[in-house]
Amino acid sequence: MLRSLLFSLLLLPMLANAQLVIEITQGVDDPTPVAVVPFAWEGEGTAPADMAEVVQEDFQRSGQFSPVDRADMLGFPSREEEVFYRDWRAIASEYVLIGRATGEGGQLSLRYELYDVLRQTRIAEGTFAGPVGEARMLAHRVSDAVYEKLTGIPGAFATRLIYVSVTRNPTGKDYYRLTLADSDGARPIVLLESREPIMSPSWAPNGKQVAYVSFETGRPAIFRQVLATGEREQLTNFRGLNSSPAWSPDGNSMAMVLSKDGSPDIYLMDMASRRLTRVTRHYAIDTEPSWMPDGRSFLFTSDRGGRPQIYRYDLRSGLTERVTFEGSYNARARVAQDGRNVVLVHQRDGEFQIAIHDLVSNRLQVLTNTDLDESPSIAPNGSMVLYATKYGDRGILSAVSVDGGVKFRLPARSGDVREPAWSPYMQF
Repeated sequence: MLRSLLFSLLLLPMLANAQLVIEITQGVDDPTPVAVVPFAWEGEGTAPADMAEVVQEDFQRSGQFSPVDRADMLGFPSREEEVFYRDWRAIASEYVLIGRATGEGGQLSLRYELYDVLRQTRIAEGTFAGPVGEARMLAHRVSDAVYEKLTGIPGAFATRLIYVSVTRNPTGKDYYRLTLADSDGARPIVLLESREPIMSPSWAPNGKQVAYVSFETGRPAIFRQVLATGEREQLTNFRGLNSSPAWSPDGNSMAMVLSKDGSPDIYLMDMASRRLTRVTRHYAIDTEPSWMPDGRSFLFTSDRGGRPQIYRYDLRSGLTERVTFEGSYNARARVAQDGRNVVLVHQRDGEFQIAIHDLVSNRLQVLTNTDLDESPSIAPNGSMVLYATKYGDRGILSAVSVDGGVKFRLPARSGDVREPAWSPYMQF
């Protein structure tokens, strides 16, 4: 374990080139103008980060807001008595966000206040506190709070991503890295590096562990890893297929795909005893389990009908029902926290695109217009979908809102990125 942690720490300086870069390609029409005033720093020395800039970039990335350029601001207030509404009406800003941060003893406190320019009143305020090293995450929490106040939807900026990055050395050998980053791609950290493929990363519901498939033993095996310590444990070592780990919503069990008894089927592993229970029994390929939020059933991909489609397995009754019927190919389903919307890979006119399927109305809507999209993962607030795709000759991550109105790309500065997984809401 120590060797693994040391290796990751030594690798950190190299990660500057692996950081994701945000490229917004589409936003909503007539986005709301918001002024994010530089936050005042009231601590010793210099501020650990430009936290107002982090918030401003969050709003920009949402596609729903148009942040005011700092060069256009007529003042930089940090307290209510310094807010002059006429200054903000003059530059057509509908809202003004101010803040001030203090730091002492390694701890940081960030207070924010949000003002409605048209109504000339304060409409939200709050304080977030945490370690100085988490300054960017505190700023993301401000973004979440303000986003919810203005849209009615909880924000998901203070979350994290895991993904697989692949780089090729001069001899033509690929190196795979399981990478952890903030939701905006900042602060990337390598959790695991291998010369063999890494795939299917999955979050534990408490956000403290991840599971994934690694080929480091010479065949696919499922591992779990604790983020805080780097502790790793190999969960499976069976011949054949070991893939698609997915924690249950309560964290007590993990669904996975094994072929140790013949055809690929879905098994449940009790995380306390490591006891396995076979769930599906079919000669077809059953794969890619995704839990429903109540933990009573899960969706999975199967070709038991001749082509890959999404099915639902009920743990109480043991019954299986087909979910998708539109198109000849639907796979890799991921369920939103509302238990209603499901994002998946849908084939249309020979192209693989990201779509959203409503389990109540059975309506399917294609969200992307590229042709090699895969591995969708939905934000914990259900508003955005992260997925892997191709841009030119490189593998990149992209995101699209569930209504298709907002789109942005997250390419790495070098190499390919793939297999994204969006974290649940988490504490630091």
